[in-house]
Amino acid sequence: MMLRKTLALIAAAVLCMGAAPAKPAPATAKPAAAKPAAAKPAAIGPKPAASTGAFDIRDPASLAALLTAAGAKAQPPRKDQDAVLVAVTSVAADFSIQFLGCDPQGRACKAAMFDHLSGPGTPTFAQLNAFSQTSATCRTYQDRSGKPHVVYSTLLFADDSRDHARTQLAAWQGCIAEFGEFLKDPNAYLASAP
Repeated sequence: MMLRKTLALIAAAVLCMGAAPAKPAPATAKPAAAKPAAAKPAAIGPKPAASTGAFDIRDPASLAALLTAAGAKAQPPRKDQDAVLVAVTSVAADFSIQFLGCDPQGRACKAAMFDHLSGPGTPTFAQLNAFSQTSATCRTYQDRSGKPHVVYSTLLFADDSRDHARTQLAAWQGCIAEFGEFLKDPNAYLASAP
């Protein structure tokens, strides 16, 4: 039952997030196809570079702009050695994104970890561990002060599209929602978990 809820939440989030931006995508695709009709082989090479330049999920600024366009407020990225941290405030939840394995300019990052410090509720360490075992994508941990967090990690690739980034954000929103349900009553949640 929990798996169905999670999948339904993710599907709903993907549909909601994908519906609005679908209109601009054809507009950019039509001019690209209309310009070099005879030079299609030449357009294949620059096309990925242009889409990578316009949106690169490995660049924290690109993902921050996507979140801002979705109504969240992303703080300017903070660089720390080969990592970049972005704090995000939204109606649904406040969270951070830690980009890892970044180049010296703080771009071309190899992975991202989304982290949400939960509000009320103090599940035990055993309950947090059990939650992590029921989820395919979401993990939990208890910080040094005993507060529970939910995290979602993903690898980042140069050819990841804007739609792929939206799917990652939808999965993250699903993690936050499921963790919220878990925190309401950990024992009841775990009793009905797969």
